[in-house]
Amino acid sequence: MEVLTSLAEPFSVFKLEYISIILATIIAVIGCFKFIVSPILGKKLPPGSFVLPLIGESVSFLRAQKQDRTPEWILSRIKKYGPVFKTSILGSRMVIMTGQAGNRFVFNGGDNGISCNQPTSVVRVLGKNSLFEMSGSRHKLIRGAITNFLKPESIQRFVAKMHSLVQQQLFKELHGKDSIKIAPLMKKITFNVTCSIFFGLPDGKEKDELLEDFTLTVKGVWGIPLDFPGTTFHRAIKARSRVCNLLSNLIKIRRKQEEEGTVDPNDDNIISSLLVLRDENGQPLLEEEILDVFLSLIMASHDTTAILLTLFIRHLSRDAEVSSKACLKMMKYTWRAAQELMRNNPPMLGSFRLVTKDITFDGYNIPKGWQIFWVAPGTHLDSNIFENPGKFDPSRFENSSKAFPPYTYVPFGAGPRICAGIEFARVEALLIIHHFVTKYNWTEMVPDEPITREPMPYPAMGLPVKLFPKN
Repeated sequence: MEVLTSLAEPFSVFKLEYISIILATIIAVIGCFKFIVSPILGKKLPPGSFVLPLIGESVSFLRAQKQDRTPEWILSRIKKYGPVFKTSILGSRMVIMTGQAGNRFVFNGGDNGISCNQPTSVVRVLGKNSLFEMSGSRHKLIRGAITNFLKPESIQRFVAKMHSLVQQQLFKELHGKDSIKIAPLMKKITFNVTCSIFFGLPDGKEKDELLEDFTLTVKGVWGIPLDFPGTTFHRAIKARSRVCNLLSNLIKIRRKQEEEGTVDPNDDNIISSLLVLRDENGQPLLEEEILDVFLSLIMASHDTTAILLTLFIRHLSRDAEVSSKACLKMMKYTWRAAQELMRNNPPMLGSFRLVTKDITFDGYNIPKGWQIFWVAPGTHLDSNIFENPGKFDPSRFENSSKAFPPYTYVPFGAGPRICAGIEFARVEALLIIHHFVTKYNWTEMVPDEPITREPMPYPAMGLPVKLFPKN
């Protein structure tokens, strides 16, 4: 019964949001026709359809998200319109770019008429100063500090602590239990590691409440930006406020310690790295900037890794060959399998860019103010790039000399804005997988459990498993 209730809740919320969508559509049809149509008259736009003013294809897109059919949603439009097509989702008119050429155009950087500005829902939830939104010298300054904090030689300082945190958390969560939900477990472990390493936040009630609120916050990132009670977006905005209050207290404590000279030299974290930053005018970062950076950092470092681990445990339940090799402590093989899993089902389906001036791509006009949505399945599932793309084959990543063409394997993005925490994620994921598979056997309790995206892919019931501790 609990399982059925957990499934019913999101769908009842989804129905409420359908009502919100219908109301917003009526308002849009009455008042927004001129605003929507006039900027695109006389332009050769990519093929595709807006369907409805303002709402566009948001209903079918979010339905595909719920059913983990977003790659099919995208691929069906590629088949109909080609690798570049227009649509309207999440309150924005946009062009979806797929394929190597589209990825290169998006990731190459430079003044090509696109910026990293995100749709309304992303900006409202993660903040206007998030890493996904920031650009120019400000982004370079902050990314430099984060990259320095997360460079491979720096991560060596954290490995022993990460190792201990993972062991402690697994023991705490699994000792004496014969079943567990893997998705919440992996969220809790990765969140614990992120908050401990990045922010120095100790275990306790505060960290548990922060995880709960952050989970609500993330659900609103790709939501329809209708901010009134009952919607996912409204709950996300409220949760964001609570998260920021807690993180703000951490900043105040750390700033006071810095001023009083009472910081432990061994207690290095990202808060200190950002507090000491100064821009070209010698000014420190504003607190609201640091808070937005923290939110995007947590999302980038915690949620995506938790998804990878959850789907990896799910795959090991179903693939005896991969499971046996992973259990033999073959760390290199384990990471290759993880890379293949991210090719098949990337934690981040894609991301957004904003068109800052009228541009052309592939012979089409893309007007200023539109969004561009790049998506990984366009290359990850392309048989011209990956032979037999539907097959799970970790050997694709066995030989670095046979690297895939640039801008085709993009689970971490590419180009100058590629994820700065790749090595951190790799070390964290391998430590957690190692400790789990060497200490437990397990079987899925719901073998046909569906995947749903909120906006990232999770088993709809949390992947409950029966546990069998190894001697």
